[in-house]
Amino acid sequence: MIAIARYLFPLASITLFSYLSSAQIDTAVLKDFVPVFRHQLFHDEVIKEQNSILNYDGKKDGRLTLSSNDEINYLLTYSVKWKVASILYNIEKDSTLADQKKVLYIRRTATLLSNLQKSWKAGQANPMNLPAVLDAYEESIKLDEKGINAADYFARLPYEIGNSVFRSGAFENNPGAKDIKNILLRKYCALYPRQTFKVLTENPDVPFADSLIKVASKKYPDLLYDYAQAGNKLGHIISNIKDDPFVMAVVRMAKNKSGRLYYPFLGNIITGKISFDDIDAVKNDSIAYYRLLVKTRMDYVSRAINKDTAYGFRELGKMLETKATDVFVNTINGLHEVDDPNIRFKIIQPLTAEELYYLAVYTDGIIYTSSFVNGVYPLMMKRINKRGDSLLLSVRFDKYRKFIKMAAGYNTLGNFLASFPGHDDATVLMRAFVSGLENSSGLEDGVDVADSYASIAETMKPVAGEMLRNVKMNYERNKSANNKRGMVMYDLLYKLFLSADSTNKIDLSKEFGIPPIYDVPYKLLANDSGRVVMEVFFYGDKDGQNIFEGFKKMFNPAVWRIDNSNSEWIRIYSLKGRPVSIFANRPLPEEAGEDEKAQRDLTEYLEKNKLDPTVTIHRGHSYYAESTIDQMFPSSKIVFLGSCGGYHLIDDVLKKAPDAHIIASKQIGKTAINRPFFDLLMETVRNGKDIEWIPFWQDLEKRVKVEGFEDYIPPYKNLGALFIKAYRIAMGGTEDDE
Repeated sequence: MIAIARYLFPLASITLFSYLSSAQIDTAVLKDFVPVFRHQLFHDEVIKEQNSILNYDGKKDGRLTLSSNDEINYLLTYSVKWKVASILYNIEKDSTLADQKKVLYIRRTATLLSNLQKSWKAGQANPMNLPAVLDAYEESIKLDEKGINAADYFARLPYEIGNSVFRSGAFENNPGAKDIKNILLRKYCALYPRQTFKVLTENPDVPFADSLIKVASKKYPDLLYDYAQAGNKLGHIISNIKDDPFVMAVVRMAKNKSGRLYYPFLGNIITGKISFDDIDAVKNDSIAYYRLLVKTRMDYVSRAINKDTAYGFRELGKMLETKATDVFVNTINGLHEVDDPNIRFKIIQPLTAEELYYLAVYTDGIIYTSSFVNGVYPLMMKRINKRGDSLLLSVRFDKYRKFIKMAAGYNTLGNFLASFPGHDDATVLMRAFVSGLENSSGLEDGVDVADSYASIAETMKPVAGEMLRNVKMNYERNKSANNKRGMVMYDLLYKLFLSADSTNKIDLSKEFGIPPIYDVPYKLLANDSGRVVMEVFFYGDKDGQNIFEGFKKMFNPAVWRIDNSNSEWIRIYSLKGRPVSIFANRPLPEEAGEDEKAQRDLTEYLEKNKLDPTVTIHRGHSYYAESTIDQMFPSSKIVFLGSCGGYHLIDDVLKKAPDAHIIASKQIGKTAINRPFFDLLMETVRNGKDIEWIPFWQDLEKRVKVEGFEDYIPPYKNLGALFIKAYRIAMGGTEDDE
């Protein structure tokens, strides 16, 4: 049954209009009416569609039931049965209509009903408007049969009603058909302005194309940019608009091969704060261009505080991320093995504190721990005279939640807060950190707060305790204001944070419908036969082949047996303890795609034999990780990304395997860490034990003897991803992140 609560308000006016505006023929007359024999086949087409609509609710009971309100259901059913019958009766009884015209109207009635059902299923039309559609269809027939131009009538109809009627095809030869098409097109663009350029591409000759372009361009300048580049008729129309400075500026960018470098500054270009020549002067100097981006970002933020959102604001952020990553962070990350900081961090030396701040917050998940802790952060604090409060004031607290989350994750938050002149100032900042999330755009701020807690709880327990109290206070505040969004967000955060302490016995599955964060019960890993199936992906480059050989040596022959009988993969199975099977493709030569074929064939084998893996291991470079994610099974409950920078792929993993617990590195994937992890995981599972992440991680840390372990993020610190999932469930599937 269709959810129709949001449609009930307009229904009263629709049904009253439909049933009070025209006299209805007695149903007894309609029941007894028999059309002429030569039209019977066409009436049968209509009857078929009537029955199909009556069955639309999934019940073959001769009624259309889409509401808990019996009156509404009666009116809908009456419309399908008797309003349609009345239309056909009037067509047949009209002595002024030629036979050919009667056949047209009857057949188009069937088309109308068929199209309505398709539109309902596609979510493009509201079933509650059925009475109004039929009424408008009947009125349009009355105009059309007299040869009257129906454009004025369609102009008064809501878009959905008019479009449903006109799409029936009954009025294609009406004197106003062309005008009706244009009227409906204009109405559609008013309702769905983002579709304007797509519609105009298909209908470039409408007389009001310029006006539609001007309106849509202000809302979607990015689309204007894209369509202005097209070499088609619409692109030509856009380029010939000479009375709109905004359109002209975007067209100039679109026609320039460096257009994307200008676009972030659109808001200041059209106000005259900056010129194309100013951008030309720096666009080929990576540092100078980045500085102009930061300066413009700070200007746009000031404007946004005053409720003036600049054009190009979103695109400016994207370009900042691109330049911060490509020019600076990839460079200092790439030099991670260089011990001399003067060499490694040379490229960031010219940057101001603000420029370093934006470099950090726009590369979250990309910047290495050592790049942040040893390079960006200390230099930033030096540039601002070790005054964190001054830094945040200078950037107008832009993206400060992102920075606090990063500082917590990199264990520099204590140092940053200590740089404030007074303890109260730092307390106020952390109070603000968790406040007002209900007013934020999208979910990014809430995710940052969620992601920060585990790190803060480990290193700054008093601050974590204060966070918990502030979250509870914000929940009560939103509850008093009856703000559902705020209540959901803070209830989620509070229980996510409480669940960090197992003594609180918070059942997140029961509370929010999400899997537990801090453990994976053994029973969730074993299949119906009690066997745990793991899949390991290897790749056929030289490193992959070497790692594969080391991987095989991990297994004690007294406990494990390796089956080498298949030419494309190996199977490793336990001889003692609980049944565990580990399948790993052979890293066959990548040049001919043999490794890909081996992975594909292994996946097909597992599917065919219903061996759905609950553990997925990626062993390969970062550029192979997406291939692993594409092929992994949705049944995966534990996913280990043993490659560089796997942390930023968490969202991709969750889209494929929503219940997965993910372990990934923010920095360099190291065999000396990957191998102990896998060994501990295998033994824990072979012994039939639950995976309890906090003690598991503590045990793993004792086994790892190399630097870089702190860059591996355990599942219980990936609270942000779980926050998004739980929020969407609680809000009924709302996609609230931008």
